[in-house]
Amino acid sequence: MKPVVMIHGGFFSEATGSPEMKKAKQEALSDIIAKAYDFLKTHNALKTVTYATALLEDCDLFNAGLGSQIQSDGKIRLSASLMDGTNQKFSGVINVEEVKNPIYVAEKLMDFDDRVLSGSGAQDFARKLGFGYYNPETKQRREEYLKKLNDSVRLGTVGCVALDANGTLAAATSTGGKGFELPGRVSDSATVAGNYACSEAAISCTGVGEDIVSTVLAARVATRVADGISLSEAAGKALEDLKRIDGFAGFIAITASGEMFHGDSHPYMVWASHNGTLSVFD
Repeated sequence: MKPVVMIHGGFFSEATGSPEMKKAKQEALSDIIAKAYDFLKTHNALKTVTYATALLEDCDLFNAGLGSQIQSDGKIRLSASLMDGTNQKFSGVINVEEVKNPIYVAEKLMDFDDRVLSGSGAQDFARKLGFGYYNPETKQRREEYLKKLNDSVRLGTVGCVALDANGTLAAATSTGGKGFELPGRVSDSATVAGNYACSEAAISCTGVGEDIVSTVLAARVATRVADGISLSEAAGKALEDLKRIDGFAGFIAITASGEMFHGDSHPYMVWASHNGTLSVFD
């Protein structure tokens, strides 16, 4: 089986984003997808999506990990999840504070019976496993918060889907939220609506979490593929579902045969893929 990996970095607005920011995102995604593809050559899909998502979390151009949006009470809360297509195990953290890479905390939860933790419980779990204090705030995020800006050139969740040489699929998604939300709000990123993998397909979503949850986007695409519908048709139906509610979302997907798809309801999502040939949004 030929390895395949895809990543996304949320949405880019031509209205608010500069050509310099667009180029910076293209270069960052190109670098990360190349590293992820090399990693995938010697690691399985689950390890790869975790690794790639952590790289995205560490890049302050995106809204996950470092550089995440600030909520209405002035705090940053992170959510991330991971799903193994082989056994369909799902793990995640919701609204965890003061950790560097929430996707690595989600990875640790794979070995526990209780695999989705939220808030202080997720933070306590992380501390017990040696995840130290980390402040993901950046100067720009604080300035945006103080000015009560509701739009950002860094808007968007990050994620990765991968197919390894053994035919195994996995998906990982991480987010810093939408910014200025009510404390306690739960996004799609740590649910099967926004992050899903099975033996037939792996999907990671970005956009407005409420719209993704309303359409059960990731799980619905995967279920349709598992039922024998082609990825392009399943994706098209998902975009129709979004259109019916005027939903704002995008997603990346890979099937067990190596077929790839990236699509969005409102252009345009930033993404990159690698199956021996590197591609990046333009």
